[in-house]
Amino acid sequence: MALNLQDKQAIVAEVNEAAKGALSAVIADSRGVTVDKMTELRKAAREAGVSMRVVRNTLLRRAVEGTDYECLKDTFIGPTLIAFSNEHPGAAARLFKDFAKANDKFEIKGAAFEGKIQDVEFLATLPTYDEAIARLMGTMKEAAVGKLARTLAALRDKLQEAA
Repeated sequence: MALNLQDKQAIVAEVNEAAKGALSAVIADSRGVTVDKMTELRKAAREAGVSMRVVRNTLLRRAVEGTDYECLKDTFIGPTLIAFSNEHPGAAARLFKDFAKANDKFEIKGAAFEGKIQDVEFLATLPTYDEAIARLMGTMKEAAVGKLARTLAALRDKLQEAA
């Protein structure tokens, strides 16, 4: 379907707005993936707070100009599926990585985070906010327990010396 100038401008503006508010972006090639599988991916993306869009490369190049995702321009070759993570930087990378494991024809081309091209594995392994808080609390608890144990041992040693 041919797009007129207003449609193209609307697509560029929409993708640019999504890019400005996103925490990270992941690029993939979905050639050969069935419509049913893509529908499942889109549903999972909505649930994960990820916005996905298939965009023509020329429009996508214009849309990412002046954003943190301008560094991805070299990956805009062939059919391009772009996903922006809106709630967690690793959401799109994790989603695409899991989807690629189950679908051989799905190819992840690249990812960007904070204006730099990043490894998809790096982004996919970033902890969620809740996981990071849990890790922090675990570390703090271990430190507190360790200090308590050292204090009790020192107290015990003093009591033994006094006795």
